[in-house]
Amino acid sequence: MNELLNNHEVPPPDRVAEDLERPALDDRSYRVIRLENQLEALLIHDPDTDKVSGALDVNVGSFSDADDMPGVAHAVEHLLFMGTEKYPKENAYNQYLTAHSGYSNAFTAATSTNYYFEVAASSTPSSKTSSASSTQEGLSPLKAESPLYGALDRFAQFFIAPLFSEETLDRELKAVDSENKKNLQSDTWRLHQLNKSLSSPKHPYCHFSTGSYKTLHDEPLARGVRIRDEFMKFYDKHYSANRMKLVVLGRESLDDLENWVEELFSPVRNKNLPRKRWDDVSPYTENELLMQIFAKPVFEMRVLELYFPYQDEENLYESQPGRYLSHLIGHEGTGSILAYIKAKGWANGLGAGSMPLCPGSAFFSISIKLTEDGLKHYKEVTKIVFQYIAMIREWPPQEWIVDELKRMSEVDFRFKQKSPASRTTSSLSGIMQKPYPRERLLSGPSLIREFNPEVINKALSYLRPDNFRLTVVSQDFPGGWDKKEKWYGTEYKCERIPEDFLAEIKSAAQSSASERPAELHLPHKNEFIPNRLEVEKKDVKEPSKIPRLIRNDENVRTWFKKDDRFWVPKANVHIALRSPLASLTPHSAVVTHLYRELVQDVLVEYSYDAEISGLGYSIVAHSLGLDVSVSGYNDKMPVLLEKVLVSMRDLEVREERFHIIKERLMRNFRNWDFQQPYHQVGTYSRWLNSEKGWVNEQLLSELPSVTAADIRSFFPQLLSQVHIEVLAHGNLYKEDALKLTDMVELTLKPRKLPPAQWPIRRSLIFPPASNFVYERNLKDLANVNHCIEYLLYVGNNSDRTLRAKLLLTAQMTDEPAFDQLRTKEQLGYVVFSGVSVNNMWAGYRILIQSEKNPEYLEGRIDAFLTGFEKMLEEMPEEEFEAHKRSLINKRLEKLKNLTQESNRFWDHIVSECYDFEQADHDVAQLKPLTKPDLIEFFNHYISPSSPVRAKLAVHMLAQSSPKSPPVAETEKEGVTSGPEPKSPEAPVKIIGEENMKIGNGTTPTIIKDVHVWKAGLEVSRGARPVRDLSDFEELEAKL
Repeated sequence: MNELLNNHEVPPPDRVAEDLERPALDDRSYRVIRLENQLEALLIHDPDTDKVSGALDVNVGSFSDADDMPGVAHAVEHLLFMGTEKYPKENAYNQYLTAHSGYSNAFTAATSTNYYFEVAASSTPSSKTSSASSTQEGLSPLKAESPLYGALDRFAQFFIAPLFSEETLDRELKAVDSENKKNLQSDTWRLHQLNKSLSSPKHPYCHFSTGSYKTLHDEPLARGVRIRDEFMKFYDKHYSANRMKLVVLGRESLDDLENWVEELFSPVRNKNLPRKRWDDVSPYTENELLMQIFAKPVFEMRVLELYFPYQDEENLYESQPGRYLSHLIGHEGTGSILAYIKAKGWANGLGAGSMPLCPGSAFFSISIKLTEDGLKHYKEVTKIVFQYIAMIREWPPQEWIVDELKRMSEVDFRFKQKSPASRTTSSLSGIMQKPYPRERLLSGPSLIREFNPEVINKALSYLRPDNFRLTVVSQDFPGGWDKKEKWYGTEYKCERIPEDFLAEIKSAAQSSASERPAELHLPHKNEFIPNRLEVEKKDVKEPSKIPRLIRNDENVRTWFKKDDRFWVPKANVHIALRSPLASLTPHSAVVTHLYRELVQDVLVEYSYDAEISGLGYSIVAHSLGLDVSVSGYNDKMPVLLEKVLVSMRDLEVREERFHIIKERLMRNFRNWDFQQPYHQVGTYSRWLNSEKGWVNEQLLSELPSVTAADIRSFFPQLLSQVHIEVLAHGNLYKEDALKLTDMVELTLKPRKLPPAQWPIRRSLIFPPASNFVYERNLKDLANVNHCIEYLLYVGNNSDRTLRAKLLLTAQMTDEPAFDQLRTKEQLGYVVFSGVSVNNMWAGYRILIQSEKNPEYLEGRIDAFLTGFEKMLEEMPEEEFEAHKRSLINKRLEKLKNLTQESNRFWDHIVSECYDFEQADHDVAQLKPLTKPDLIEFFNHYISPSSPVRAKLAVHMLAQSSPKSPPVAETEKEGVTSGPEPKSPEAPVKIIGEENMKIGNGTTPTIIKDVHVWKAGLEVSRGARPVRDLSDFEELEAKL
């Protein structure tokens, strides 16, 4: 029976589709409905999920921004979170989600704004009974027991009656401004905006989409605009039920989900707005085509980009011609553009593909990573691209190539595994804006269904020498940049492609086979496409939580688990080659890194076929040695693994490739210092709480002196004596795992490495009452953002009781910290809090990136923690228990796919603790915890007034100041009382200039000499197995 809404009975929704085409292993059920207000919803019933989700995609984005108020769509997205008529408290939504193990987010794209959330499926870990805290007055038991209903109720109000309250408006515009400033020194954003700013002003692609305080506040106010009214007008003009696509994934039946959606979303107003299209305007007109742009980046990089205006392919989903072109132009195997220009020493990478912009507009882009020599020859590289396109045009579209693409698309879709709930709903709500038949919402984007040579030829017709422009990105070529992009300040030069160069390009585009290099040709047939896709499925009462140790001797340990959860024809094989040589000194660490890069460089052409067939590999260098992994369809896995191992053993270090790879690695090391500060700060924190380890500058200082001869002499030594540890997990038998282990051993033939020589990772122990500060100046002189990571040392991560209290503290402070430090105080866009674990070191952290200086931020963090101390003391028992339930739900969250489970196993193996059942132990420790336990823990380890707490603050210091000074911080609304900001002139102790003294918890001790500082601290014990490894053994020959 339909409930009464607005005093009239709403007719039942139209059921648009129920029998959706889906992967073979998908046990969910689906239904597409359309409400009377034309809001379309996809309902997903997943009986086994422990996380549920809702997402709504609105068909409006930054392309609808007013020309004189860029960023409006993005600002409206922010403001919808700030309270509704039904739930006016600005953080009510996030408080509810946090209390039910959940979170939310949103993003604004060109033609869509996407909102999503995720919560626990049940209020209680057992999912049998409802909790008192979740029961809401007047709700049926089903609704009261479901966190999903409460979340949907709050979520729906975003689209029914948001407040746009004056009190939150200014703060959220500052959040948008902080988000924009976070991106100002990012080349991804800078170069994307440059491309946009130099496009046709008649196409909305030219817009600045993020917005800033200036564009959303200062300039409109100066024009006499009431800015709140503008946001409400935008919402009123563009947000309509018929433009909304909703996806709800729940444990409840489809009928129940349908009733809830009908009840909660029917009040959304339908304004019958058309779907926006841009068919009559191109992002590039004759004014923008045939231009060459030279752009100066922040990072050291050399890139050649070709952009072709291209067809909108959203109605060509059955043939997807863009995938045919990107497969050939972006190929990396023999015959490809990349293989040819790489052999000439001109390039290190190439990517190609269609870029949908909006209904009616698209680009086809080709991006090439150039070497130093390649930059000098960028014109030749451009001509080679057009020669390859001419070669494709000479051949009629090849059905066998499309058949390969079809085959892999079918295999990948058939064995597609589940992804997290909110990723599923967010993605599908966006897909629903496309014109796929509703039965094909799951399969439409994935499957190539037909070979259509006509549409392939039409797609190819866009890749012409009169229909493109090129961009060259380099810090030093050609110089003389005479313009600055308006929004990000990127220096550039823009000019017509010279007539002689254009003539050469046209000649290349018309070249015959005899005029082209013979090395350019179509790819060969792909031998890596999997054929054996059988999976032996056995019913098990309970999937095993631990792998078994099937070989354990002085040379090798092999861990094995045959998949008993996901039943896909895939496997993950991880191999640790343990050696103290790999990271003994910064020099050996750099040589190991270079060796790894050279092996990967040699394997590019061979491994590409495997990669596009769902089988990949990786080599990772770290403090304990080298990790080699192969992952994907298990059919051809031994073939790829053998090739990788032989390439490692028999690497031929060629001088010309060595210099190219070394130069690339030096650039990467130098560029590291120009990352976002919040990406850098964690590296210093981990370095400062570890006994050993190297940071970027130490590695970079060693790299110039490394020679090819160093690599040739070093890597045989590295491989000659290692301990091998293997994890084989997935669609494999025990015999397969042992054979793969034998392959590693027989290929590398290492001598045994006795356990006495294995590296031991130890953490530093921060003494009680310590208060350490480590400062680094940012190398990016233009970045205005400081960053602080504020760490409180708690103890050893293997102490289960301490760990449980730390986890619960992080759970309880998560939402309040974000609400206070970001939403209310607007300290910065980037605010994180939570547990920090590194080796055996466990602690609590708060990270903020902000225009305000770290000393001020430290004072605000102290103030927040002081305030939370009182919140904890006054917290009702019911709320405390709800936090415990929420955390237990998180710790018991089900694995979604094979790779998640493999990664969990491997993390516990490389940690050397083998604590495979850690989540269960955490839950067992959490259950008996009481509020007095947490108060005692907080007051001892976390509270700023604790006389014994141990703190380390890492300060990343900006060398540039924002253009307009921030308002007096202490006058801002929502700032809690607490310690005054520390004065830069406060007396400090310096370590490294005299005998070390430990701070007393109030006076900061500045770390100047890290070596001297570390020498004055004690270290933890190393990692040890939580159980005797013999407990895991299953050594008898079972197949």
